[in-house]
Amino acid sequence: MADVAGLAGVSHQTVSRVLNDHPNVSDRTRLRVLAAIQELGYRPNRAARALATGRSDTVGIIAQGSTLYGPASMQTAFGQAAADAGFAVSVASLRELDGASISQGIDSLLAQQVCGIAILAPVATPDLALASIARDLPLVLIDAGPDVDRSVVSVDQALGARLATEHLLGLGHQTVWHVSGPAGWFDSTGRIEGWRRTLEEAGREVPPLLPADWTAAAGYEAGQVIARMPDVTAVFAANDHLALGILRALGEHGRRVPEDVSVVGFDDVPESAYFRPPLTTVRQDFAALARTALDVLLGHVHEPTGPHRTTIRPELVVRASTAPPPRG
Repeated sequence: MADVAGLAGVSHQTVSRVLNDHPNVSDRTRLRVLAAIQELGYRPNRAARALATGRSDTVGIIAQGSTLYGPASMQTAFGQAAADAGFAVSVASLRELDGASISQGIDSLLAQQVCGIAILAPVATPDLALASIARDLPLVLIDAGPDVDRSVVSVDQALGARLATEHLLGLGHQTVWHVSGPAGWFDSTGRIEGWRRTLEEAGREVPPLLPADWTAAAGYEAGQVIARMPDVTAVFAANDHLALGILRALGEHGRRVPEDVSVVGFDDVPESAYFRPPLTTVRQDFAALARTALDVLLGHVHEPTGPHRTTIRPELVVRASTAPPPRG
């Protein structure tokens, strides 16, 4: 920074004001400083700045290493939201979301002087893992369970399932079968609850649950069962990859979608509009979820408050995989 100040012919403080977008710098001076920064290839030293100011412009995120669409999209969206707000992101990628791993992840991030931490916790996490976290640490949980005594930001999974189930009932289907995600995932639990509650409130039969995981292969296996049941006319899959496997199995058995069976997915993965037929699904706004989580986290950084919950509303995207049931 001293080199930049010398080249631009300004004070160290002026360079600092330019870097922090301070308004009390003339346009001419600002341009001179920016030109010096570019010429010297200067990059701010985040660690030095944290030591000098007592505040960091880096936030941490703890996540279980995963290539699944939801967690991976959420982590990417959080990084983009942080960048848009002028923050760097330090990631602690864990093999397991257990108490010891979370504690190690927190220690690693705090050693990097992050100002706050977000934990992407889509699976059941031992209470001890969260209870051991200092109460004065700025923290937000993304997609956590209902009984966590920390701030949580999540998509309303039960509402998403309700939107999917109501859509199928509204088309005239008598009931809706559900191929669920794996046990232990809060998303799975919320979608099961929303599906079951919607059917019960409508006075409809609740079919047996078809448990699966998040993969197209598991959807294909469930679809083999569904395809052999001629009375099934509507299926809600817990994610789009499951729906893809179901579509494949139904087609192999001569069951047409949507003429014979309507199928709804969840997530709205980029490929879902190009399935055959294009998939009706529930869209999660990961960008809005990430921005909200970052806002909550920074709110705790600037003015610590008690825990609170924020939910993001999902959206039903209707495409060609759903239609009224076959007649007669």
